[in-house]
Amino acid sequence: MDFYSIASGSSGNCTFIGSGESCLLVDAGITAKRITGALGDIGRNPGELQAILLTHEHSDHIQGLGVMSRKYHIPIYATGGTLRGLIGNKSLGSIDPALFHTIRADETFEIGNIRVRPFEIPHDAAEPVGFRLEDGSACAAVATDMGCYDDYIVQNLQGLDLILLESNHDVNMLQVGPYPYPLKRRILGDRGHLSNDTAGHLLCEILHDGMKEIILGHLSKENNYDALAYASVCAQINMSETPWHAEDFDILVARRDRPLPVLTV
Repeated sequence: MDFYSIASGSSGNCTFIGSGESCLLVDAGITAKRITGALGDIGRNPGELQAILLTHEHSDHIQGLGVMSRKYHIPIYATGGTLRGLIGNKSLGSIDPALFHTIRADETFEIGNIRVRPFEIPHDAAEPVGFRLEDGSACAAVATDMGCYDDYIVQNLQGLDLILLESNHDVNMLQVGPYPYPLKRRILGDRGHLSNDTAGHLLCEILHDGMKEIILGHLSKENNYDALAYASVCAQINMSETPWHAEDFDILVARRDRPLPVLTV
């Protein structure tokens, strides 16, 4: 399975996943021009895409959806709540309703040889989900935009080869930063975003010897930075009671402004 983080951050999110002849995007939250350019850089044609999976309807996950779906006629898979949230969004323009496919949390479906299992996530959107993706030999997950986690989420993230996990903010930076109080409260709430420390705690629940790649994503531009997210998560792993240390794993930080290299698991 090829996993390619094209963009990840509070200003836009888009991930390419391919396995054999099957390929898809999770979210299309940057311009179609950036998406097609990034795909071209790895020798992929956007016309090959068999699906765009949407985690939820916020703008940083759907910015390029309208253009991509119209130009390449790509089916869109999202929960009913997310699809309803797209209706009337003038920034998307007109999208052929025939492209919409309704999915439900905990109900597996297939895109070619990629099995997709959506799972509920706590976020202030209509009906948001994360995704667990398997191709018979590898298993990856996209788990961002979560205000907190519970045993259900931990269960859905067990046995992964790769995870893209939210590490959105440093709590101290957010608390003393320029955001208005209601926005700070939203981000810190149970339907907001995971902090660096909480991301580290969650990782300690799902680490195992077979974990090959950990990608920290959806970093806030104002309330976090790469080195801090990395150091904070590593510290949580190293201070935990698990038998592992941070240096046992390949931990990367996804960028909002440029893709990471393709990771193959």
